[in-house]
Amino acid sequence: MDEHSKMIAVMRLLQFTDSTFPVGTFSFSNGLETAAFENIVTDAASLEAFAASQSRQAAFSDGVAALLTHRAFLGADYDTCRHMDRFLIMFKMNAEARLMIQRMGKKLAELAVRLFDSDMIAHWLDEIKSGDTPGTYPVAQGMVFAAAGIHEKELFCSHQYGIINMVLSAALRCVRVSHYDTQLILERLSSEIPALYQEASRMKPEDMNAFFPQLDILASLHEKGNMRMFMN
Repeated sequence: MDEHSKMIAVMRLLQFTDSTFPVGTFSFSNGLETAAFENIVTDAASLEAFAASQSRQAAFSDGVAALLTHRAFLGADYDTCRHMDRFLIMFKMNAEARLMIQRMGKKLAELAVRLFDSDMIAHWLDEIKSGDTPGTYPVAQGMVFAAAGIHEKELFCSHQYGIINMVLSAALRCVRVSHYDTQLILERLSSEIPALYQEASRMKPEDMNAFFPQLDILASLHEKGNMRMFMN
């Protein structure tokens, strides 16, 4: 890749990772809202532990799916992209998690067909609209980042940043923490991403795991909960 292409890839990475990128991340808290309401997350220390759990769960499920999709897209292997989409939705035990990744995935696919001339992405969006495939956000990320010429390491970093930042941004509205607290947490959790990537990058679909039952319990409570600033 020449310098011109590298600079464009960096700009696209910034664009896709920005919190204002219109895929709906601001609508969700990844279970934090209920954790705060139930006094499980009350301060910076408990917030960091919660965000770390979310990051690790995402790395070995959604993150693996994104990496495998990225590789399949580069190899023009649409069947594997479609398989990962259907495979990943089975990892979501609660309705709100399924809603979150499907709504965000469709939004990203709709944006991508306007940004890139890709028959694979256009066909995938058609299948999402017809209900033939769920259209999950990590799979959308894998396809779109590959189409944008962004390396899989940057894809993984962007994905993990999105998960952590979603929680920390929500925390500023429902937990007693400051911007200083959230930025320090982000700094510390960011240092763990290289190790998570090394492990996730070697995983196959059958190696994926997302066993953090507390997070699914919190999500199920949120579905009928009283505190609702966020959809999830």
